[in-house]
Amino acid sequence: MTTTNKRITLTAAVLVLAALPAFAQQSSQIRETTAEEPQPVAAAEGQALTEQQTGASKFADRIAAVVNNDVITEYELQNRVRQAAINLRQQNINLPPMQELRRQVLERMITEKATEQRAKELGIRVDEQMVSASIEQIARNNKMTVDELRERLRADDVSFGAFRAQVRDEITAQRLREREVDSKITIPESEVDAFLAEQTGFTTNDTQEYHVRHILLPIPPGASDSEARDVEREAEALVERVRNGEDFSSLAAANSKAEDALSGGDLGWRDASRLPTIFWKAIENNRTQRNFITTVRSSGAVHIVFLEDSRDGVKAKLAGTPIEQTHVRHILMFVSDLTPEDQVLTRLNDIRHRITTGEADFATLARLNSVDNSATRGGDIGWVSPGDTVPEFETVMNRLQPGEVSEPVRTPYGYHLIQVLERRTAEANAERSRINARNQLREKKLAEAVYNWQRELRDRAYVEIRTNDY
Repeated sequence: MTTTNKRITLTAAVLVLAALPAFAQQSSQIRETTAEEPQPVAAAEGQALTEQQTGASKFADRIAAVVNNDVITEYELQNRVRQAAINLRQQNINLPPMQELRRQVLERMITEKATEQRAKELGIRVDEQMVSASIEQIARNNKMTVDELRERLRADDVSFGAFRAQVRDEITAQRLREREVDSKITIPESEVDAFLAEQTGFTTNDTQEYHVRHILLPIPPGASDSEARDVEREAEALVERVRNGEDFSSLAAANSKAEDALSGGDLGWRDASRLPTIFWKAIENNRTQRNFITTVRSSGAVHIVFLEDSRDGVKAKLAGTPIEQTHVRHILMFVSDLTPEDQVLTRLNDIRHRITTGEADFATLARLNSVDNSATRGGDIGWVSPGDTVPEFETVMNRLQPGEVSEPVRTPYGYHLIQVLERRTAEANAERSRINARNQLREKKLAEAVYNWQRELRDRAYVEIRTNDY
């Protein structure tokens, strides 16, 4: 299995949901009728939040918004607002006014609903077996059983039904995105050449990293010059509020329309090559200045860019940096009409049981069962370096100890059993630099492509807001 040139974002079951506590805070969208009432939040959440929760049963049937031929209920909205508030608190981000938080959460739910509808339109389905397997994987990733996972969710005041629905939605959205966005991104060799040429011109800045936050304010499609200037003035007003001492993260949570708004607009620590080009150009001349803030306009939005801090990075040089390599083998099976997903998972789990109990040898079962061309070598794909395999495969591989066999792992190629044989430290080479450059270029393109795709879904949908608090 050679996967160097194909990198697809990992499904919810393996990477997106690997950090259970963070996911649990965001997984309260109720898709099914439940007898559970929202529990009162801690006093620290504030009186406004408590008022939002009061009488949830009374508003269970009230429609907050219509999205095409589907609805978002007031009950669903109240639960999502509550969980968003808890999440912000746990990140030490001050809550925005409750009306603004409701508006922000509802907008997110509308986009999610439009995404779900597009998946149904294209016939994308996720069966219950896959959802169950994903939840089992989440539990294993967090070193607990499914029953222990249930208890953990209950402690976080998240119903298991809501969690299961959110897992299904995450997997469905991921498959839709892989089909409509990820698979269409190409990185020509000429772009890789240009990127590497730029990198060789760096001096000491090639190891610098920058902690950047942002707020995205879209300019409506077809907006007049006057309407565009209104958005620019809104951005300038927010900048002034930050300069006067208001918390940027809270303003992002209340006002940004980007996917990371409820994380305070945090892009994390990135070097210049991994920042969106428009952001880097905005801060480049002030990259040593802490808490630098500015606005910049793109074709469809006004961005507020906040440089929180900078530091020496540990990013590998173009060549010569030691890297960890893994000697790995695997068994690959495809899902098809003849071998549906549940049958593949059953077969792989049976094979894993035979290997882990010593009943059979991994290499022998790989030769008999794997559909990859490595089967003749007992599934051995040799020494791989970071970036050689798709993220789904690499993430699980990196968690394994030598000799350990993974649970079934889904990637764009099918389902795998993975076994790590040994690890070593090796020197990088010129080809590794090209791989890293291609991956970084893909990451930059993917972020913009996903945002544009989500915005198009939202703009195409018929939306009627019925809540008075929007």
